[in-house]
Amino acid sequence: MASFLPNLLLLFSCFSLLIFTSVATVKTRPQIPIKPNKLVLKVQKDGATNLHVAQIYKRNPPVQFPFVVDLNGRFLSVNCENQYLSSGYNAPVCHSTQCARANPNSQMTCRTCSSSRTPLGCHSNACGLMTTNPVTRQSAMGELAQDVLSIPSTQGSSPGPMVQVPQFLFACAPSNIMQKGLPKNVQGFAGLGHSPISLPYQLASHFGFPAKFAVCLPSAHGQNGVIFFGEGPYLMNRGIDVSRKLTYTPLTIGRQGEYYINVQSIKINNKVVPLNTSLLPYSPKRGVGGTMISTTAPYTILQTSIFRALIQLFINQLQGVPQVKPVAPFGVCFDAKRFASNKAALTVSSIDLVLDNNRNIWRLYGHNVIVQPSPNVACLGFVDGGLRPQASIVIGALQLEDNLLQFDLTNSRLGFSSSLLSRRTSCSSFNFGKSSTGAEESTESTDEP
Repeated sequence: MASFLPNLLLLFSCFSLLIFTSVATVKTRPQIPIKPNKLVLKVQKDGATNLHVAQIYKRNPPVQFPFVVDLNGRFLSVNCENQYLSSGYNAPVCHSTQCARANPNSQMTCRTCSSSRTPLGCHSNACGLMTTNPVTRQSAMGELAQDVLSIPSTQGSSPGPMVQVPQFLFACAPSNIMQKGLPKNVQGFAGLGHSPISLPYQLASHFGFPAKFAVCLPSAHGQNGVIFFGEGPYLMNRGIDVSRKLTYTPLTIGRQGEYYINVQSIKINNKVVPLNTSLLPYSPKRGVGGTMISTTAPYTILQTSIFRALIQLFINQLQGVPQVKPVAPFGVCFDAKRFASNKAALTVSSIDLVLDNNRNIWRLYGHNVIVQPSPNVACLGFVDGGLRPQASIVIGALQLEDNLLQFDLTNSRLGFSSSLLSRRTSCSSFNFGKSSTGAEESTESTDEP
């Protein structure tokens, strides 16, 4: 009996040590990296400029910064010249693998920057990239850079865990082209265009999901829209899948990675707008004509003859609704009270973009057609783009709001929903809530990401 007690204590000690070791092993076991199949960005509409701004986490440690959504931009453009602090920053040299990826179809530009204060984005033998402000159309030479990008994943109608791209490629752009015509505190442009280092292609390549993304812009200031990266379903509150019942049309890629569709006619109240149809096809050889989709044009821009034909037919269908003095930049405006009470106006204020030999119609309803710059004025939300624009039609942000647009880059097609309001949901129905990201939010007006 005396010898049994020490043996029992020894057995108990060994058992306790085994349990302690197992628990310690569980606690210190490295977490398995998340490999998501869908990512999201929050998008908001700026009240002063009517541009749409995405919230993006950059740097290490991550900090949230606002970037203007540029559907046709070739990459993420960032103002790096002031107080850029990150342990993950790197500047790939000219003729590097990263530089070749960023310039697949053009000769590499080796850039040597001379500056007395040598800010980030200013290095010797750097990989040069031509950066552009699509709002002002100013361009200047910048340089290729790498840093950490963090982005929320999702499996439902709200954000999930944050994931990272450790060596995300972007362009450091000169600050002088990143300050004009933009919302306050914006730090650059989030390029979604057809380019090897645009957001959609880098995210798809890094995480291994299809090269697809979907844009859903909010229509009101203070509301949140969403950009999805990856395959659907794209779920909003109440489990509504807004990627169901999309209409698909071929997607044509412009010479600079822009997105074009083949609009073949325009109808108002089932009447065809009499326009010069030779302006409608896109010419890849010359890079002109056709219908481009843009998020940096607040309103749809029409070549002058198309613009005049559209507003004339619109006016003819609204006899009995008095016009008022146009408010810039619009060409025709009406008495808002008389417009709202006119039954014909409710029918006429939808416009059809006819696609694919009359097989498909993208219908723009009243809230995507009419703008109220003041309570008593209602204007047709289309503007005159001049006699010789690059694209004959540029479908602007107003016409995209509360529509889901899926860009399937693998199959070269665009899926569009028309207005989600008819399905009792909207682009503001994704539940961003107050998720814990572990990242800081920038509140500075001059710091760059």
